[in-house]
Amino acid sequence: MSQHTPPRILLPIAILVAILSVSTASIFIRFAQGDGAPSLVIAALRLTFATLILAPIALSKHRDELKRFTRTEILSGFFSGIFLALHFATWISSLEYTSVASSVVFVSTGPLWVALLSPMLLKENLARTAIIGLGLSLAGGAIIGLSDACVWDSGLSCPALQDVLQGRSMLGNLLALAGAWTVTGYLIIGRKLRTTISLIPYIFMVYGFAAVVLIVIMFASGSSPFGFAPKTYGWIFLLAALPQLVGHSTYNWALKYLPAALVAVTTLGEPIGSAILAFFILNETPGMATLVGGVFILTGIYLASRNR
Repeated sequence: MSQHTPPRILLPIAILVAILSVSTASIFIRFAQGDGAPSLVIAALRLTFATLILAPIALSKHRDELKRFTRTEILSGFFSGIFLALHFATWISSLEYTSVASSVVFVSTGPLWVALLSPMLLKENLARTAIIGLGLSLAGGAIIGLSDACVWDSGLSCPALQDVLQGRSMLGNLLALAGAWTVTGYLIIGRKLRTTISLIPYIFMVYGFAAVVLIVIMFASGSSPFGFAPKTYGWIFLLAALPQLVGHSTYNWALKYLPAALVAVTTLGEPIGSAILAFFILNETPGMATLVGGVFILTGIYLASRNR
């Protein structure tokens, strides 16, 4: 694979395109969920459509490289696909229980976990500010979690801790956080694989493995991908085409040239873009506590990753 470095201006432009593209994901997901599509069906079809779109290009123009994949590369790609499948299964499900703003803020903590794990898994030094960043992010998460359960009525009034932990919003926030943890594994493995594998063969392999895993999970849960209105499939196709193939694939392209933590921190633009779109399209207005908690989390992520 060529080690050619792209023009300096191309990387920031590509990252901006990726941010704008992935910001639309939660909107398309909400529309598909509103039409009655289960979250696991949306996740499975998203990766299936993306893989099918890539197939003609991968099999015609990159057949030789696909044949040269080593057993280690295939096994690593399989585990990367599992992480990606679990990421979408948990994050898309989170949007059934919590707001777009809360969900996207929590799932965007991925850079923090990449920064904390990179020294151990990628031998990339951990910045001292990572600990401060972790503290700020945890504080922000607590603020958002409590804001979904507490009310201000002549003073702060919160339900019992057990009720908070069992609430719908808390479940959604935890699912989004699980999405952040799983995308961390996907990014770290991708950082290693992208040093030896070209973009199209890499994403074709990983998206394909993720699609298979999600299809198995979908049928095991009793869900079916059939019987929905054409409009519903249209939303999922747009989800595959724009956030997945343009957004995620651009991030995967950047992994060849940038550290995993730096690529991950560029996703900080997604909560902002998604919240703006949700405000105008879904009429979702984030509360003040969600905004404050979001600032804590995003600042923490930035501090944890800024030296990368």
